[in-house]
Amino acid sequence: QVVESGGGLVQPGGSLRLSCTASGFTLKDDTIGWIRQAPGKGREGVICISSSGSTTYYANSVRGRFTISRDTTKNTIYLQMDSLSPDDTATYYCSIGGRCSGSHYDAASVDYWGQGTQVVVSS
Repeated sequence: QVVESGGGLVQPGGSLRLSCTASGFTLKDDTIGWIRQAPGKGREGVICISSSGSTTYYANSVRGRFTISRDTTKNTIYLQMDSLSPDDTATYYCSIGGRCSGSHYDAASVDYWGQGTQVVVSS
């Protein structure tokens, strides 16, 4: 089971941290990532990090503003989002598995998905 938390309403320029906690398995050896879906649009892989931590991918739209991390002691992954803009409004899904390269996040083979948490950036 994978449970997300941390979404909500934030003003432009603000920050949010999303959390994704796994139970029943450990995620320390997995590729992890976050995918979002804006209203009326398809899913976008925004960020991922490989199981070894040696490869990280950031979509151009979030580079320099979003950070992904994992805490193996809590079996939790995080998405720190700073300098948020209305374009970041979307439902965010954590994902465990898939393939993370420097150019994109291939989520076709994701093993576990979070339930999704909504982020609304608005004044």
